[in-house]
Amino acid sequence: MSGLRIVIYPHEILSCTSTPVRNIDDQVVRLAQGMSRLMVASQGIGLAAPQVGISQRVITLNVGDGLISLINPVILECQGQTGREEGCLSCPGISVDVMRSEKTLVRGLNLDGKEVTIEAEGLKARVLQHEIDHLDGILILDKLPWLEKMVAKRKLRRR
Repeated sequence: MSGLRIVIYPHEILSCTSTPVRNIDDQVVRLAQGMSRLMVASQGIGLAAPQVGISQRVITLNVGDGLISLINPVILECQGQTGREEGCLSCPGISVDVMRSEKTLVRGLNLDGKEVTIEAEGLKARVLQHEIDHLDGILILDKLPWLEKMVAKRKLRRR
């Protein structure tokens, strides 16, 4: 799927819950492949379909140990807590200190339609949680205290 572009806050799709994928067909595979190319070209390490204007539960990530595309991912378990600064391709120029689980267990489907389970920790766990948040209409801006959130949103609207 060519011609994908990253949508920027305040695009309304970023605050909506995405629709589950019912059938992994060629269109969904092309979407995931296009997202992966765009993610790399944008120097990102994760991307969710809403970030390209498509309300489907598809994510892609690569934290240095290989490309992962997941359809309908679900977090099954979380352990520990750790804070770290995060950025977002849909919120350029904004960094937010976000508390996330240190370890996660995520289940989803790969592009062949096979169920996969991923045990992740550290950066990979963080990116999985960040991208799944996107599927639920949650941005890093939503993790900020009210006043900081208003300042960040105003900054993004001025772009």
